[in-house]
Parts: sequence; structure tokens; C-alpha cells
Amino acid sequence: MQDRSGPPLTRRPKALLIDLAGVLHVGEQAIPGSVEALAGVRAARLPLRFLTNTTRTPRCTLVARLRRMGFDIDAAELQTAPHAAQQLVRERGLKPLYLVHPDLGAEIGPSADAPDTVVLGDMGPHLDYAQLNAAFRLLMAGGAFIAMAKNRYFMEEDGLSLDMGAFVTGLEFSSGVPAEVVGKPAPAFFHTALAELGVSAADAVVIGDDLHDDVGAALAAGIPAILVRTGKFRAGDDADPAIRPSLIADDFADAVTRLLALP
Repeated sequence: MQDRSGPPLTRRPKALLIDLAGVLHVGEQAIPGSVEALAGVRAARLPLRFLTNTTRTPRCTLVARLRRMGFDIDAAELQTAPHAAQQLVRERGLKPLYLVHPDLGAEIGPSADAPDTVVLGDMGPHLDYAQLNAAFRLLMAGGAFIAMAKNRYFMEEDGLSLDMGAFVTGLEFSSGVPAEVVGKPAPAFFHTALAELGVSAADAVVIGDDLHDDVGAALAAGIPAILVRTGKFRAGDDADPAIRPSLIADDFADAVTRLLALP
């Protein structure tokens, strides 16, 4: 990734694009202060979208879980990587082989009888060699490759967990077919949210815990970005020489406080 520096934040943004896991919550627990901070964003009438690469959980389940934690979130504000993949499949008339978590099956739909495209999500412990090999064979036969995301790891309540990026990269290496990533860090994922909000990239701010797929990707898309020291944040991320956020905050509450203090 080439060097990226975020523009300084000198005025209050017109919209926020907020990551979920690691920013608002970890597992089933809200990060302290995040519920109140989101209420502050609502009170300030800042338009927002929640952007998530989570591909194990249906949108309705995710919204219900967040509401149980105390967050005021509407399903229409939630932009997910599985939904982006589903839209792409429909727009292009593709015949997908869906490799997705069983919990996502009802939302994403069945695989085609004669698939021409591998669509890979995070299957967690349900992914096995036979499924990976079926995907590999389809790619070697000329199939296309869509990955819902390509993250390296994510934070769970008991620690960091391997994300699907390793499996996407493995299939790319073995088949020679590059994956088209539809979630973060794809610029289109951010631009779709901006288009819905009617806000330019320069007038929005992304808040995330992933230096590369949240902050670096946002900066590459022309959007100022804030890195929070929660979730998957690792020591040294705030001193990375190649990716320099517009702002580094202790947590979501700190980021919101500092944004709302801007003129």
C-alpha cells in the first residue's frame, strides 16, 4: 500500500461512516461509552451509515444484537459486505457457488445448479477442505471469484481470530484468479454509502479500528479517517509510517467528542 496521509480535521463533517465490530462493540459487549456517543451523534443530527465486513451474521440478526446492547440503529443504515456481493451477483446475472456461514444462508440464498462464480464469505469453523477444493476447481475451470471481504483478523471477546483473507489469498495463489473484493477495502463500498447520503468524500469521515481496511482504504477513497485504539487495533498502528489517519482517538466516544467540538 502506498503512503497515505489523512487531511487534518478542521471542521465538523457532514456525515459519518462508522465501522461496527471493534468500534462500537466486541462480541456481545458494547465498548464503554459507545452507546452514549452514538446518541450524541444522533442529537447532533449527523447523517451516518454503519459499514461492516461481517459475513457470518444476517443483517436482521446483527441489528437486533446491536439494539440489545443499547444502540439506536436502523436496518436501513447498515451496509454489509454480503448485501454488496448479492447486489453484484444480481446486476451481472452471475450463477454463484456461495461459500457462506450457515447463519447467512437464508439471507444470501442458494447456490446455482451450474455455478460460474465463486462467492466466498467467512464460514468460520464450517469451512473445510472439500469446499475450498470445489471453489478451486471452479476457478481453474474459468469461474470468476468474488470475495465478500479480505480482512486479516478480527477481535472476539476471547482474543484475535483469523479472518477470511487467508483463504481468499490461498485460492488466489493456487488458481491464479484474483478476487474481486466487494466489502472494505473496495472504494465502491464507501462510495455507495456516500451516494446514499448525498455527501462528498471530503465532507465525510470514516471511523474504524482497522488501520488498513478501514483507515487506509478510506483515505485511498478520498475520505478523511479516524483510527480508534479499540478492537483489532494493535500497538504501533498509530505510528505506521505509510498510513497516517486524520485523527487517532482512544475510542469511539473520544472520536465523537472531538468531532462535535469542531466548528
